[in-house]
Amino acid sequence: MENQQSGEWTLAIQGMSCASCVGRVEKSLLKVPGVASAEVNLALETAQVIGSAQELTPEKLVAAVEAAGYQAQVVDTDADHPPAESMAPVYSWWPVAVASLLSLPLFMGMVADWLGWSFWQGHFSGWLQWALATPVQFWLGWRFYKAGWHALKAGAGNMDLLVAIGTSAAYGLSVYLLFDTSHGAMSHLYFETSAIVITLVLLGKWLEARAKSKTTIRALNALRPERASVVRNNQELQVPIALVRLGDLVMVRPGERVAVDGVIQQGDSQLDESLITGESMPVAKKTGDKVTGGSMNGEGLLYVTATALGHESVLARIVRLVESAQAKKAPIQRLVDKVSEIFVPVVIALAFITLLGWGLIGGDWQVAILNSVAVLVIACPCALGLATPTAIMVGTGVAARHGILIKDAEALELAHAVKTVAFDKTGTLTEGRPKLVDLVAIGHDDNQVLMLAASLQAGSEHPLAKAVINAAHDKGLLLQPAQHVHAVSGKGLKGRVGELELALGNASLMQELALDVSVFQTQAEVLQEAGYSVSWLAALTGTPKLLGMLAFGDTLKATAINAIAGLQQQGILTVLISGDNPGSASSVARKLGISKFYAQVLPEDKANIVKELKQNEGLVAMVGDGINDAPALAEASVGIAMSSGTDVAMHTAGVTLMRGDPALVSDAIDISRRTYAKIRQNLFWAFVYNVVGIPLAALGFLNPVIAGAAMALSSFSVVSNALTLKLWRPKTDER
Repeated sequence: MENQQSGEWTLAIQGMSCASCVGRVEKSLLKVPGVASAEVNLALETAQVIGSAQELTPEKLVAAVEAAGYQAQVVDTDADHPPAESMAPVYSWWPVAVASLLSLPLFMGMVADWLGWSFWQGHFSGWLQWALATPVQFWLGWRFYKAGWHALKAGAGNMDLLVAIGTSAAYGLSVYLLFDTSHGAMSHLYFETSAIVITLVLLGKWLEARAKSKTTIRALNALRPERASVVRNNQELQVPIALVRLGDLVMVRPGERVAVDGVIQQGDSQLDESLITGESMPVAKKTGDKVTGGSMNGEGLLYVTATALGHESVLARIVRLVESAQAKKAPIQRLVDKVSEIFVPVVIALAFITLLGWGLIGGDWQVAILNSVAVLVIACPCALGLATPTAIMVGTGVAARHGILIKDAEALELAHAVKTVAFDKTGTLTEGRPKLVDLVAIGHDDNQVLMLAASLQAGSEHPLAKAVINAAHDKGLLLQPAQHVHAVSGKGLKGRVGELELALGNASLMQELALDVSVFQTQAEVLQEAGYSVSWLAALTGTPKLLGMLAFGDTLKATAINAIAGLQQQGILTVLISGDNPGSASSVARKLGISKFYAQVLPEDKANIVKELKQNEGLVAMVGDGINDAPALAEASVGIAMSSGTDVAMHTAGVTLMRGDPALVSDAIDISRRTYAKIRQNLFWAFVYNVVGIPLAALGFLNPVIAGAAMALSSFSVVSNALTLKLWRPKTDER
């Protein structure tokens, strides 16, 4: 696999009913030559497959799923409109309605039997019961026979098999008794058991499907306008969004959603980006500003040049990230899947033991059959399979609505146990837009030193470089071209400007060049203690000599102090890791209330510090925004990147904050804790249903109808419990 190009496919699967189905589909996919990994999500009814692009084809993957007894189709994840909604299982309401109408008289007959109403018993013959129960059993319940048969052919079992066996036993016993007695005495018939159990299971599946439909990210997909107003040849055209081209001028009227990612060519307005960034306040936009498709325009008319379309847009990338997180399997789910693999065979064995026990010991085979039926229908493998993925679906969805993108389920599960959060400084806790606050030249004019420093950094995107370049532009200085510019990792850069070989960087670089900076030492220390960063400019032509000192100041983000305080209130240790000088790092740490900090840390050493923190403090989250933070983000238990940073950082991190607000770190951990709590609650209830319900059914304390109702409601209750996560609101909204 190392020498082969890797590919990834998403399959939409139909027909899965419980966690044991998940294991069967995964095993079937993993048998296909070239498949490296396969993860099946019961809640979404999808499979994520990774393998060799040379060996695998969509047809092979679909055939593998069909061989396991299910239907599948490959989903085009690069489509302009991701088919997230089509992946969710769909169950029609009408089978539930028809089954309910047919079963209601049977249910009333059962109640009449309990209450001893002879009038009802006298007018409700066994043949009428048979006529009502048969369509429910073999027409509306045919899906259970079909899915159960596929499971048997594959050498496995599932919930459908349990329902099919259980209801068939009750129905078959009733038919036998109907023919065995002259009038089909109602007290000896159990048609209501088979019909009502099937009706309840259909109802439970329908309720479950409706509940699960609310866990999808429809709100994000709904932000995609279907049409756009495009100006071509001085004419306004209404075109489908798929026909908009890069570079098109798109008109956005007041109150409309921005159709594409782009840059404002004309107009000023306020844009509501809350469903993309989680920012509740409208953001002011003017000519030259970037806008994101899906944002709601305020009162101004805007003309926007399209810069990204379809699956390359920010909104499409957000949707893909959330869908990917929802499709991934959390570590705890793997344990549940192992339990589910043996669940159905164990339940069938227990039902058989119940049958023999009551039949041989009690001597009443009718009671024996009913109790074994109750064992079969009380079992809830579907609840076990849904417990984890539904909570993750809702948790990742609500987090995305508030500007927290969780890329994988593992990050969501791990974040709840984070003990330490390590922050990068520049751009994470500070604005990342430092300004040149002081410049001292030696033997040269200040403007000349500034011009040389700005010329050397003219092609750099580093925040300090931008500060120098902006200062030079403000003074109207003409920059000279620089040659042979190269970075000295973690220390600065070197290059040639005109006839001068120059070096610009921190004290470590000057020490490496054997340059004495003691002439500015006192002044530098005062600036560093005040929280400023200091850089030195040196000429290397001839005898190396110092040309000047530059001091930079950056301001803390408005929410930084509250962000650190919020984490500390959660009992989380906060750490600052900075490449800046000790004075600047100490000043920022002191202002924020951070007791532990690391200064003058090289990019390659950040990951080592994170590794050390993991060994000493437990699970560590690293928060950063730059390329130099990527190794540390990868090393951390949970990497958290600011979307205001680089794509490399966001690609490496497991969590991305859609706005550069450090207070969202606390919110990300909070939603993780709440989601994990829901997972534990769901698993608890799923196991309780089975651990308590199966023994009660085996001992004869549960009527099969009640057992069927409990099984049907178990999945619905698990999904409904997960849906309460939609009420979560980040603490940043309260500040």
